[in-house]
Amino acid sequence: MKIGYISLGCSKNLVDTEMMIGLFEKNGFETVNEPSKADVILINTCGFIESAKQEAINTILEMCEYKKKHCQYVIATGCLVKRYQEELKKAIPEVDLWIGCNDYEDFWKEVSCVLPNINKKGNLTYEERRITTGDKTAYLKIAEGCSNHCTYCAIPSIRGPFVSRQQDEIVKEAKMLVDKGIEELIVIAQDTTKYGIDLYGEPRLASLLKELEKISKLKWIRFLYSYPETITEELIKTVKNSKKICHYFDIPIQHIANPVLKRMNRHSDGESIRNVINKIRNEIPDVILRTTVMVGFPGETKEDFEELYDFIKEVKFDKLGAFAYSKEEGTPAEKLNGHIHPQTKKKRYNQIMALQQEISKAKLQEKIGKVYTVLIEGISFDKKYYIGRTYMDVLDCDGVVLIENKTKKTDKIGQFVNCKIVDVKDYDLIGKIK
Repeated sequence: MKIGYISLGCSKNLVDTEMMIGLFEKNGFETVNEPSKADVILINTCGFIESAKQEAINTILEMCEYKKKHCQYVIATGCLVKRYQEELKKAIPEVDLWIGCNDYEDFWKEVSCVLPNINKKGNLTYEERRITTGDKTAYLKIAEGCSNHCTYCAIPSIRGPFVSRQQDEIVKEAKMLVDKGIEELIVIAQDTTKYGIDLYGEPRLASLLKELEKISKLKWIRFLYSYPETITEELIKTVKNSKKICHYFDIPIQHIANPVLKRMNRHSDGESIRNVINKIRNEIPDVILRTTVMVGFPGETKEDFEELYDFIKEVKFDKLGAFAYSKEEGTPAEKLNGHIHPQTKKKRYNQIMALQQEISKAKLQEKIGKVYTVLIEGISFDKKYYIGRTYMDVLDCDGVVLIENKTKKTDKIGQFVNCKIVDVKDYDLIGKIK
């Protein structure tokens, strides 16, 4: 039988999908990219915010249409299923199997009850993942869940508390991935900088990164989602002194105004956020800083927003994503007073993004004439450009480097090359191989 899949939401969800597909392949299934060619379609859903929920439902409905003409089975998994399984079963009876992210231990047992003539034994494992992020790059998930309990977020209720994986287990998986040809590892968790606190009583991300750095054929290491309050001196020094860890910090601050941070139940205040940013930039001058901010949180005053706007204008993050607050049922923020009018939220969002566009444009212009190491990952449709990334760009999050390819050959895909930046285009760089 043939299995097709759609993975929605975050990179942590994608790792779950990769484990599922790996288990299907282990049991003789062939993976296909076209839903019309699949006997079974697997949809791993996101249930984080309203737009993600709507995307998941629309995708499920679309795949159920394929079922009428092509495939035999539709399986829906993930966070949305965990939150709304009973409602979904009633609303979309065409789906053959619903498996929430809390039931993954019984994943194959559940599948075997629906699909005929398959082995009833099997477990989801990191070791047997089917990597879907190319030949050179893979995510490395080091923990499950979250214990931060931000008032706007449903993740702790969906995924449970923060649980770190054992360090030796993570390093073993990393070595296995590198043995398969992976040269860039992207370390992920809901809050990577809290790695190890539940196991060892203290944050151990720096220790883990040092162990990963010892893997000889590994060239780039990244880690995403660093919360300000657990970015330690040791972690900053580890990044600074490493030849493999990219000088890149993704710090989702959400806001800078203390009244808003307090209502969000964030564990940093404006002063500590400013201090950690200054510390990182002082220690690592070529560091790339990425953040995420939220506008329109309940009770956000005009003054709160202006403080955030001025802060972004002052700090000039290299990368910034913004989103408007979305009321999520079952979260404490849902019951807060002072919900902001949708038009006000939209206006504030547009102001932040317009500001960041100016900042990004200026930041990119500064790169012209400089030489960077680029991992070439593909080629443009017309073969005029190789497409790659520098240490400054995270897979599927940031821009790319378009490298002139006058020969229109494909032989450099998968290689690290030195590239001189000659121009910019929107959020991307244009370069020539040196």
